[in-house]
Amino acid sequence: MDRTTHRSAAVRDGLGVGVAVGLSGLAFGAAAIIAGLTVPQACVLSLLTFTGASQFALTGAVGAGGDLVAATAGALLLGGRNTLYGLRLADLLQVRGPRRLLAAHGVIDETTAVALAQPDERAARAGFTATFASLYITWNLCTLAGAYGTSFLGDPGVLGLDAVGPAAFLAILWPRLAASKELRLLAAVAAVIALCATPFLPPGVPVLLSAAAVLVVMAR
Repeated sequence: MDRTTHRSAAVRDGLGVGVAVGLSGLAFGAAAIIAGLTVPQACVLSLLTFTGASQFALTGAVGAGGDLVAATAGALLLGGRNTLYGLRLADLLQVRGPRRLLAAHGVIDETTAVALAQPDERAARAGFTATFASLYITWNLCTLAGAYGTSFLGDPGVLGLDAVGPAAFLAILWPRLAASKELRLLAAVAAVIALCATPFLPPGVPVLLSAAAVLVVMAR
């Protein structure tokens, strides 16, 4: 295969991943409204944060009545892995100047996976760009649709929509857990920490403590 073919394949992969994963923005939009956020707040969170697991963790903690500082700290811990991705992708993408800020915003699980799966640097850059663009657009449009639609419901909990956030969060994490025995063990430890802390600490703090387990992986 020549370089043009590699780039075309990378773009197709990126578009497919971006659209498929971006559709879960519907669940985030609904979860944000159920947690008490407004439609603009949900949309701004997706526009500026743009990391699904951290967004679900934050809204989940807020929805449980947790302190905003603790909820934000937990989300930041979960998003800390993106820093490691950035270190890995820096030489591969070779982005220079002000574009580095835009590229950094797009460094998440999916863009990293597509970029690192490519056979050469040009294909990696094409795959990263296609995944970032398609996922960012789809995720934010779906966030708006999910939040706006849910905002018309008097009590989303009556329809069982209060389970949307946790279910979508698990769906995002499950492929990673299924692929790694070590991560399954880490998730179990985090769950035990949260369950043990819940009766004694304010809402949001147990999530923060369990998210600290991520530091074990980051340290390794």
